[in-house]
Amino acid sequence: MKTLKSMRLQIGVFGRTNTGKSSLLNRITNQEISIVSDVAGTTTDVVEKSMELLPVGPVTFLDTAGLDDKTELGEKRIEKTMKIVNRIDVAIIVCDYNGLSDYEKELIKKFEELKIPYLIVENKCDIKKVDISGYDNVLYTSVLQDKDIIFKFKEALVKLLPDDFVNSPKIAGDLVPAGSTVILVIPIDKEAPKGRIILPQVQTIRDLLDSNCMPYVVKETELKQALANLKTPPSLVITDSQAFKQVAEIVPEEIPLTSFSILFARLKGDLDAFIQGAKAIDSLKDGDAVLILESCTHHAIEDDIGRVKIPNLLRKRTGTSECEVTNQDMINPNKVGGVGGKKGKNLVIHNYAGHDFPDVKDYKLIIHCGACMTNRREVLSRILIANKAGVPITNYGVVISYCLGILPRAVNIFSK
Repeated sequence: MKTLKSMRLQIGVFGRTNTGKSSLLNRITNQEISIVSDVAGTTTDVVEKSMELLPVGPVTFLDTAGLDDKTELGEKRIEKTMKIVNRIDVAIIVCDYNGLSDYEKELIKKFEELKIPYLIVENKCDIKKVDISGYDNVLYTSVLQDKDIIFKFKEALVKLLPDDFVNSPKIAGDLVPAGSTVILVIPIDKEAPKGRIILPQVQTIRDLLDSNCMPYVVKETELKQALANLKTPPSLVITDSQAFKQVAEIVPEEIPLTSFSILFARLKGDLDAFIQGAKAIDSLKDGDAVLILESCTHHAIEDDIGRVKIPNLLRKRTGTSECEVTNQDMINPNKVGGVGGKKGKNLVIHNYAGHDFPDVKDYKLIIHCGACMTNRREVLSRILIANKAGVPITNYGVVISYCLGILPRAVNIFSK
């Protein structure tokens, strides 16, 4: 089974046209996945290649268009290139004996702002070598002539790997002792795909098995019986967020309880930041705009969590009489006037899906999905962007438990 894209190290390859970006990637992957040419602008869109890069493990390379692309479509290509920045864990900047131009220097500032580690590869050193001063991670080589380029590249890359990637963070296995029984409550409702269970639940089961724990999977309607069947109480109960209230009423207080979304808030983002962000719910005022941000596109169902359930919870928590809900095609943060209502607060809720990140400065709160289809770097980048704009950010599971008044219990397991 292939490693999920969202769990792979995402490596972006950047640089000006004809510095050797695609040639480097072709050497590393030992495949011609990117077209190589002396004609400027050959790489038009982002080219992705997933592979096992030992000893690093599963990675995805993203080869981007030249930063100085002056062709007719160059501006759009560069725009796509810049959007990739928020998705990557590590950046590779390829230049040649002309050194770093203003294009690369501006990009490096962006990487440093987002805390993305980067490696500078000076190519074509067989023709001429120019020392690049002021930067720690520089690899001098000739992509076409250096026989040891693959070894040198891997060695330099390993030194840059983020700690959270090297240490392989667990989903739940580090929260309970080996040999523990963990009950997973998985509702089979409208959002459950026919014939299977959703990705975060599958990943959690595998994580518990890898940690030598014993997952016990039940529906919420069988939870009472499951607890009665066990000779000793479970070490932890994990529930789908949408059944949080019902499950919390069944599970005794002394048994730790949390949700899949909260586990993934810790795995994929910053749980403390999300907890702080949820507190902004009680400060929302009439006319405030709330952005509900999803990592992937999907067909909304009748009782959709991001378009129906969370807006309803916000109404109840804030005393909001009405909410105007729009989809991503209708977002206009400059026009967020309130909706008429006789009492309570009136919120404008925008739903936005995909990797792109809209301008968030006029929102009062961002609510992120569980991020099962994206990587940690992209979520952390979104948190940084939100922080820079002064906008609180939280996620589905945290919001649901906060609105239900059970957040302290839902996150207590992480303080033990």
